[in-house]
Amino acid sequence: MRRTVQSAGKFYNFGGLMNKFIKSYFLKACFVLLSVFALVGIGFGQTNENCNCVPNEVLIDLLNQSDLPAVAAQYGLNPTPLGQVGTPPTYRMRITSGKTPLEITAAMQGDARILQREVNRKVSFVEKEGLSWTQGRSWSVGRSWSVGSSVKGFNRQWFTYNIRLNEAHNHEQGSRGKGVVIAVLDTGIDLNHSAFAGRLVPGYDFVGGDSDPSEEGILRQDSAYGHGTHVAGIIARVAPEAKIMPIRVLDKNGEGELWRIKDALIWAADPDRNPQTDDGADIINMSFGYPKDAFPQSNTFLHDLMGGCDGVTLPGEQVFPEFLEKTLAFVAAAGNGGDSNKIYPAAERVESVGNLLGVGASTRYEKLAPFSTMASGDRGSERWVRAVAPGEEIVSSLPGDRYGIWSGTSMAAPIAAGIAALVKAKNPDLSPEQLADRIDDTGIEWDCEQPRPPRNYIFKTSRVDALCAVTNNQACGENSGACRE
Repeated sequence: MRRTVQSAGKFYNFGGLMNKFIKSYFLKACFVLLSVFALVGIGFGQTNENCNCVPNEVLIDLLNQSDLPAVAAQYGLNPTPLGQVGTPPTYRMRITSGKTPLEITAAMQGDARILQREVNRKVSFVEKEGLSWTQGRSWSVGRSWSVGSSVKGFNRQWFTYNIRLNEAHNHEQGSRGKGVVIAVLDTGIDLNHSAFAGRLVPGYDFVGGDSDPSEEGILRQDSAYGHGTHVAGIIARVAPEAKIMPIRVLDKNGEGELWRIKDALIWAADPDRNPQTDDGADIINMSFGYPKDAFPQSNTFLHDLMGGCDGVTLPGEQVFPEFLEKTLAFVAAAGNGGDSNKIYPAAERVESVGNLLGVGASTRYEKLAPFSTMASGDRGSERWVRAVAPGEEIVSSLPGDRYGIWSGTSMAAPIAAGIAALVKAKNPDLSPEQLADRIDDTGIEWDCEQPRPPRNYIFKTSRVDALCAVTNNQACGENSGACRE
């Protein structure tokens, strides 16, 4: 739900008190300079770089849309929006004053006309090297993909036994995902890979702005190259009769931005995108993320977009007619920090996004992968990593009709998304929230104790099980998984 942002304080009421202590004109001058920085709302060193956002842009919601010209004039914005979405609208505004997005959003704090203000955050695939919130799974340290696996390895790999995938496909109540469409928002895919023969519906490239969502890059040189192809191949293995909608939102460096994600979600929801069923996507796989920061901004844009696809509208809530009343289930990778720090969009679950399943990674030995982010605490609404799925040394497709091994929560998420497709195919009337709950509730319960660093906590979650999910056997949860150290 959209929330009004309250002022965290005012900077201009300190003058009378400070005058009692300031004894010289020099100190008074210094105080004035410091006050200017306070009014701007940004400390030394807070630049576009540590913002990790698109330069010269902010996203704002207004209490009254008629205030847009005055707000734009006050904060140095072009009065004509670069774009807008939703009702009431979120505006994408260009900064013309030369100030940074952080300076602008900080200065807006406490302005009663502005309900929400946010930078256009950049997002990254969760295995990307050099990020403060991930351990990275790079080729150089031998923890990313490695070429040399085969179709046989793809079909017979370990995770299919752990989650009882063959049983889910072949059970009398079983499913292979027919009639379900999964949109893969990633680096694009190799459209000509044999793993996708007969399994694709039209996609789009929101990086290049065309209808060819092929990956771009050089194998082994560009660290993100192959990521989307690998993720989509896992979905093809888990739900072989589901359709895959490839949408390129991450560039060759594995980076995207919030507004581009918005465009992709609206595109995926359009029923004209899937001529086979005259329907849009049913499930969205997002193997990317970003940490929310302490900078003074709202950080709600993607949260509100996902909530606008849950099929439930509350009084006063922002709605998105652009989605054409389409409901979507979201599966998001939890991140690879090896800690409990929240990574979004997976952690939007904490903010009551019920149609979202945040997924961590497990190993072949039924333990939490050491790189996987995991929420501390008990099962329930506060446990934002709702489930784990196999994510260590997963064999899948790579560009050039190759196969290889990659580790990360990016690999766990599409396994869960594929299981969701199996369930959706058998139960088309399930709401997105019910679908996410089904995957969680039918998983193998994990009561985990990891009292030593770096985790230092006990947590409870579930490991996905394809057979139990398809048959809705919640008794699977009674068999506690062995995930202790």
